[in-house]
Amino acid sequence: MTQDKFRLIGLIARSESEQALYSMRQLIHFLHGRDCTVILERSIADSLPEMGLQAASAAQMGDSCDLVIVIGGDGSLLGAARALARYDIPVLGINRGHLGFLTDILPSEIESRVGQVLDGDYTTERRFLLDMEVRRGKTVMGEGSALNDVVLLSGDSVHMIDFELTIDGHFVYAQRSDGLIVSTPTGSTAYALSGGGPIMHPRLNAMVMVPLNPHTLTSRPLVVDGDSEIKIKITTEKVNPLVSCDGTAGIRLKVDDVIAIRKKPHRLQLIHPPGHDFYQACRSKLGWSTRPGDGN
Repeated sequence: MTQDKFRLIGLIARSESEQALYSMRQLIHFLHGRDCTVILERSIADSLPEMGLQAASAAQMGDSCDLVIVIGGDGSLLGAARALARYDIPVLGINRGHLGFLTDILPSEIESRVGQVLDGDYTTERRFLLDMEVRRGKTVMGEGSALNDVVLLSGDSVHMIDFELTIDGHFVYAQRSDGLIVSTPTGSTAYALSGGGPIMHPRLNAMVMVPLNPHTLTSRPLVVDGDSEIKIKITTEKVNPLVSCDGTAGIRLKVDDVIAIRKKPHRLQLIHPPGHDFYQACRSKLGWSTRPGDGN
């Protein structure tokens, strides 16, 4: 099957990162050499006035571009994913962060690997996101979306949170803990992993709930169908906990508030240059040995 070729390309990066700006300039010169038209996300365009390029919002890029390239860490790509998923536009990541599970092109590989993608040599993954809504009675107090996870935390309190978990209308448990992570397969290698959750292959249609320091030894991560509807009812009165999506600014909660979480109808179209392999990424990013008996 013939792959799509990309000619109108949007670029997103963290404007405060000098490393990202350096890679951005390199990428712009390379794309111009390939006769591509380049549009910069507004926040980064102010940091590169000498380029004289058109600036646009992420939503405008979603409407007009053939491809969006994100330079930064996984956090940068998470933000782009939340903004761009509804437009079904391909997104490619160049790693200028730390682990880089989502941004898998190294800065030293920009020209060779982006060149392969421009030549139509790439693979595509569809990653699902979560929609989150906070209800106080019949009033919606806030909402958000997440590619990695929706996290309930005690916020700035040292007290544990009391809450009830319901899945598809079935009561699961009442729990006292420091919080709960509701993660997609994409997020299973992020905060959920540090909380003791399982690593899930990104193609799985599943979600995992990982309790944070539960007040019982029998509370364990729970994996459920990705099409489930999850509801978390706050039952504590001593604490005003916080719920956040992908680590963004959260929504403060009160007793009897309900957090409703379900799969977003739009998926992120994430593309990779040839040779991308999830297990190889795990070996590289998580320090797994290359083969049994390896000393690395």
